[in-house]
Amino acid sequence: MIEIIKSNTKYNFVSKFGVTTIISSILVLISLYAIFFKLTYGVDFKGGAEIQAKFNQRVTLNTLRKSLKSYGHKGASVQTIGEADQNEVLIKVAGTEANLNEITQKVSDSLKKDFKTQGIQIRKVDIVGPKAGAALRVSGFQSMLWALLAIMLYIGLRFDFKYSPGAIIALFHDVSIILGLFAFSGIDFTLQTVAALLAVIGYSVNDTVIVYDRVREHEQKDKQLPLSSHINTAINETLSRTILTSGTTLFISLTMYFMGGLAIKDFFLCISLGVIIGTYSSIFIAAPVTLGMQKILGDTN
Repeated sequence: MIEIIKSNTKYNFVSKFGVTTIISSILVLISLYAIFFKLTYGVDFKGGAEIQAKFNQRVTLNTLRKSLKSYGHKGASVQTIGEADQNEVLIKVAGTEANLNEITQKVSDSLKKDFKTQGIQIRKVDIVGPKAGAALRVSGFQSMLWALLAIMLYIGLRFDFKYSPGAIIALFHDVSIILGLFAFSGIDFTLQTVAALLAVIGYSVNDTVIVYDRVREHEQKDKQLPLSSHINTAINETLSRTILTSGTTLFISLTMYFMGGLAIKDFFLCISLGVIIGTYSSIFIAAPVTLGMQKILGDTN
């Protein structure tokens, strides 16, 4: 049997915690700055128009995007809906409360003009006002907050209170850095991003729980050894599993990112970043915080 990582590795991960903590703290601070001052929101969160159109003939999404861009709608989002042979698309265009109706009419007119020969039909038009978009944005962040609180409660009940903060800080680390990268790259924060971040939270906490479970197992076997020794042993024992699982997941998500089309590109970019950052945080963020909590609580076991 081929082993990518030997089962008896003895890497001293704990000795690197000081450096990784400093690096991660800097990255999180930079990311928070980007989130507050640079993050751009999609139509779902800042308001705009959603136009559902159907064509009698197949029209590529790139052709639609080029048409909309030629009329000044540079930030328009275009994606297929339903079965491929139905030739239906959903177009999202940003706008303010004052010009939403005007923008909607311009988009409809431009589509009817450029795709007259393809037999276009405007099936439905929905307008999302800025207030509704802002409320949806708050709901998106609240969903992630409730997920973090639920995870903290779960880990506290399953393991010990000293483990919960490590898992939560690791998840906060993952989400903030991913959003920071989105902010610096100019990628819109949309409902798709929220869904991807919730998936990342679930993936990352699963990785952390596996390490925690092994640490607890070793603590119960030998209570004389320090927690740092148990953490090193647990990470080394799960290292092969972590690399194989994360590598497989990353391969699939990157495949979907490059081959899945523009409609799901941002979703799988978020997932890919989450796999990398989540794997890192399970080792270099959750574990150091747990060591810190042990000192704070005065737990000598």
